[in-house]
Amino acid sequence: MSNEKHYEPPKVWTWDAESGGKFANINRPIAGPTHDKSLPVGKHPFQLYSLATPNGVKATIMFEELLELGLVDAEYDAWLIRINEGDQFSSGFVAANPNSKIPALMDHSTTPPTRVFESASILLYLAEKFSVLLPKDHAQRTEAMNWLFWQMGSAPYLGGGFGHFYAYAPEKFEYPINRFAMEVKRQLDVLDRHLADHDYMAGSEYSIADIAIYPWYGGLVQGVLYSAGEFLSVHEYTHVQRWAQTIAQRPGVKRGRMVNRVWGDESEQLAERHAASDFAGRS
Repeated sequence: MSNEKHYEPPKVWTWDAESGGKFANINRPIAGPTHDKSLPVGKHPFQLYSLATPNGVKATIMFEELLELGLVDAEYDAWLIRINEGDQFSSGFVAANPNSKIPALMDHSTTPPTRVFESASILLYLAEKFSVLLPKDHAQRTEAMNWLFWQMGSAPYLGGGFGHFYAYAPEKFEYPINRFAMEVKRQLDVLDRHLADHDYMAGSEYSIADIAIYPWYGGLVQGVLYSAGEFLSVHEYTHVQRWAQTIAQRPGVKRGRMVNRVWGDESEQLAERHAASDFAGRS
């Protein structure tokens, strides 16, 4: 039986700056910059500003996969954005992404530089620019896009929903945890049923759909995300487990997961990435 206190919403909502749990210091109901600071610019065509959250990891995996394919024009600088310290609210970052969320990309191979924000937009932009990791066949391309947009619509229930109330909220309440746990398990079942008959999300080809989904759902079933594997019985989703293990072994994925990471095993951290040699000595 739930012990939650009854809450009656006020007629008009007002901002309580102390609410919000772990991320209260960066949550606010307005947009725009809080301070003036330009973004650094390195020597490569692509300048990425990010952190190794699941959304940030999508972009760094994509770049490392492009480089693994021998596409030297995909060289990039990856600058660390410490979201807990509010780096995403600098004037420079807001100019790159008015939504103040990582990752944000500036493509300096164009004149003027092209800004790209939202992780799925970055994946699609790079896939189209380099003509890789997106099927050429119309039906398979459409299937990849289906799953790319599925991830963008579904992951907020896993992250902002389940992840927040299970791992980060200042208090644990039965209703939201149960509600979002049910939805996350439904999503895992969607993936498991699909992957029972497909090697990858779009069929036989690895694509940006896999790159988008893996950091969230692969991370969840492999125990990286929220440490909720036992709670959600992720061992039941055998096809998702197989798919995640396959992707985790890819060299580009291994490198991409390290970039802009500043927690965990030191051998798996690379706060900023400016050259392939930066990975030397890391597992």
